[in-house]
Amino acid sequence: MSADAHVPAGSGRTIGPLAGVAREPGVAKPDPVLVVDGLRRSFGGVTAVDVAHLEIQRGLITGLIGPNGAGKTTLFNLLTGFDTPDAGTWSFDGEPLGSTSAYAVARRGMVRTFQLTKALSRMTVLENLMLGGAGQAGERLSLALLAPAWRREEAALRERAEELLVRFKLDHMRDQFAGTLSGGQRKLLEMARALMVEPSLVMLDEPMAGVNPALTQSLLGHVKDLRDREGRTVVFVEHDMDVVFDISDWVVCLAEGRVIAEGPPESIGSDEAVIDAYLGASHGRDRPPRKRPPHERGTA
Repeated sequence: MSADAHVPAGSGRTIGPLAGVAREPGVAKPDPVLVVDGLRRSFGGVTAVDVAHLEIQRGLITGLIGPNGAGKTTLFNLLTGFDTPDAGTWSFDGEPLGSTSAYAVARRGMVRTFQLTKALSRMTVLENLMLGGAGQAGERLSLALLAPAWRREEAALRERAEELLVRFKLDHMRDQFAGTLSGGQRKLLEMARALMVEPSLVMLDEPMAGVNPALTQSLLGHVKDLRDREGRTVVFVEHDMDVVFDISDWVVCLAEGRVIAEGPPESIGSDEAVIDAYLGASHGRDRPPRKRPPHERGTA
């Protein structure tokens, strides 16, 4: 593995040229949309996140891996305003995000999903989706009673929601309560709801966890489409290394809150630090990633 593909914990080094991530020779160049420096978060004396430096490249799919308890979800929470760090700075599209609330982060174009889906069970699938629309005039108390002020906006939101329901194959369930959806359908609904704000960066926390295998390929296709059809940047947490290898352009491995390695999937699959981190994991679903030959992997 090259020095540029392996960034030692605490080194503070920026990654080198993104060798191997361009789908066409010479197309991909370093263009970070999200830059993190010196980010730390501790709980009761235990350090959950200690990231010296991390860059997420625009227009690529970045897989975030690591054993359980490595700090992956905590990192998501910090970057999206759901938690407050002890130290550190980070910027999105060149704008600092420290002390920015979660809803303001989403309005800037960086959204996330959760390990456990958060659908409102007693609202319909369509209503759940429309809740994702940002900055709705009808949400303001001063305008809520003035229907003409928000009816046109609501009609546009409904049209957008209907399009997403068709795209995610949930249109036949539009009027059913969200509580009737299966786990996989809830994952689809949450991903669709995240897209209601037209984000440029989508962060998916274990999107395949608990999903029926019949829906896994559908979810994978939607993740690829975010990059390939819409040009969005994607960061996702995943334990299934086959999935990571299939769709990732770049992989970052966390262990004990630190970045221990990053690089193209082929390099990460044979990195000793990554293998050691997985072999030392206490949970059965964590396993060392294997380097698969190109003919076994997807074409992403």
